Amino acid sequence: MTTPSNAPRLRLRVTATAETILRGGHPWLFAESIRAQNREGQSGELAVIFDRNDTFLAIGFYDPGSPLRVRVLHAGKPVTLDAAWWRENFRRVIRRRDSLSDAQTNGLRLINGESDGWPGLVLDRYGPTLVVKLYTAAWFPRLEEITGLLRTEMQPERLVLRLSRNIQEAAQQQFQLADGQVLFGEKPEGGVTFLETGLCFEADVVRGQKTGFFLDQRENRRIVASLARGCDVLNAFSFSGGFSLYAARGGAKSVTDLDLSAHALAGARRNFALNQSDPAVAACRHETVQTDVFDWLEKNAARKFDLVILDPPSLAKREAERARAITAYGRLAADGIKLLTRGGVLVAASCSAHVSAPEFFEAVRSAARSAGRPFDELRTTGHPPDHPATFAEAQYLKCVYLRFEEAAGRG
Repeated sequence: MTTPSNAPRLRLRVTATAETILRGGHPWLFAESIRAQNREGQSGELAVIFDRNDTFLAIGFYDPGSPLRVRVLHAGKPVTLDAAWWRENFRRVIRRRDSLSDAQTNGLRLINGESDGWPGLVLDRYGPTLVVKLYTAAWFPRLEEITGLLRTEMQPERLVLRLSRNIQEAAQQQFQLADGQVLFGEKPEGGVTFLETGLCFEADVVRGQKTGFFLDQRENRRIVASLARGCDVLNAFSFSGGFSLYAARGGAKSVTDLDLSAHALAGARRNFALNQSDPAVAACRHETVQTDVFDWLEKNAARKFDLVILDPPSLAKREAERARAITAYGRLAADGIKLLTRGGVLVAASCSAHVSAPEFFEAVRSAARSAGRPFDELRTTGHPPDHPATFAEAQYLKCVYLRFEEAAGRG
């Protein structure tokens, strides 16, 4: 991959604080940390960062349209980012996933952005379909080269492009690219299917949320399956029923899905239909309810479940929403606990990066203490191995499992 013009290499000098942060492995350089640069930079070109002694610090993608001005590709000793470097970098990342994919699981994340050394780029696999999602316009000038690399190294049937909302206008106007565009292969009719732990799921890779499915909850879905035998299960914010289908295969008597989206619930029903050959899935009663989950939980406190799963969408998309989100997580947990039978388990998850794991866990534990019921904390979980989070801002996923008894004097 080459610099997009014949201009001199873009050179940046940064503040002392930024030098320390970059040496510590952080992959972002913000605009206010740049002390000087030799010329204006173009989106997607390589910028070389030097310290106060004119010693090489790092190299990364320059993005003049973003306050996150450089996304670091390499730090330490100087290297040449040629085609061979990119190919070896890609192979090294893919090899890390070798143990996660087998005949029973062919849906997983292959590249997780900055934490895998590919800043602002995510690559997900759904069987023979690859989906690349871009979060920065810096990748646009290199998309053809990335496409060629993926075709050569992976031989997928198709490659679908997904774009974050903030770069869709630039993609269309400057590069004639669109969210959901199929870069090669045939456009899928409806969703594409893939396997996860032997279960068949559908992913809407063209129009669905993220890249079409929430692959990051795979390990938690497996844990839920181990807890579900003989249970009546409530899956709040169910999306396309991932937790529900695992619970059903784990031996749940019934599963009730709650979601505001009729489209998501239809996907859940299709996922159950795809797995009717499994006797446990076929035997499980599956109900879908289109509703505002917060309202439903408040109005149905008399109903009882053995396993309650709370996995809402992000409740804090910006720092200003953090305090309100922590309160909402506590409220959700409190309402969920009211629905639990004696010995019932609450599974509470958060995908809000602006709410830290300690803050989230304390909100749930505080709700549990206030419920006046003895409880045991079974475990907490974080990121699965195909979703590494190597710096603070990348850490978003956390989940806690609590088992409750009745309050003293009850039951």
